[in-house]
Amino acid sequence: MSGRVFLIGGGWDAAEVYEPFLRAAAGGDGAPRVGCLVLDEGDGAAQFERYAAALRKAGPCTPVPLLVPLGGRWEPEAALDGVDGLLVCGGLTPAYQDALAGCLGRLPGLLAARGVPYAGFSAGAALAARRAVVGGWLVAGVPVCPEETGEDLAEVEVRAGLGLVPFAVDVHAAQWGTLPRLVAVVGRGEVPYGVAVDENTVLEVGDGEVRVSGAGRVHVVRPRGDGGVSVRAYGAGEVFRAE
Repeated sequence: MSGRVFLIGGGWDAAEVYEPFLRAAAGGDGAPRVGCLVLDEGDGAAQFERYAAALRKAGPCTPVPLLVPLGGRWEPEAALDGVDGLLVCGGLTPAYQDALAGCLGRLPGLLAARGVPYAGFSAGAALAARRAVVGGWLVAGVPVCPEETGEDLAEVEVRAGLGLVPFAVDVHAAQWGTLPRLVAVVGRGEVPYGVAVDENTVLEVGDGEVRVSGAGRVHVVRPRGDGGVSVRAYGAGEVFRAE
């Protein structure tokens, strides 16, 4: 893992999920400049303002728009100049993975070298993983979660991610019913283990530990030696090891 990482499972009802990230970005000094990476599907400016409002509600900060056109590639070096924290926002997860595909190997080192904490909201949380669950609702043609959660994919897909955390991440877990998708990819051995995060819930990852905050729960899915999986739930204030 590299630096402090904050993974938000989606939702707009609890601006306080951004508070730990803003504290890390500020470093105890002033209002941080937060780069907000938004995939622009035609309404990028409006989407940025939505995240900017949530961040400002959580604490003093200066949100900075980092818009990437649909089908474009993001180059982080110049974009991160003068930025104290990076928030990768939500939207179509496979398209975000496409936008970051050219810098997956560079971005973690760049963030670490500059001391910039990473926050991911929904799609941004999923892409923090080394092996990222980007969508889909079928496994070998069998439904494992609702079709509307597939992110324009049919079969469940796992793609290269940023490697900021050692586990796979699925989001909107309780609200969209995505926990079975994560169970499926862990059970198939496509990821080492996984964490399903509810909306309005944040994981703070650092120093080999994961701390849960917010209104919802997270479910950690680990493989068992008999080919099955185990699932354990954690709530606000609980901590588990990031292995």
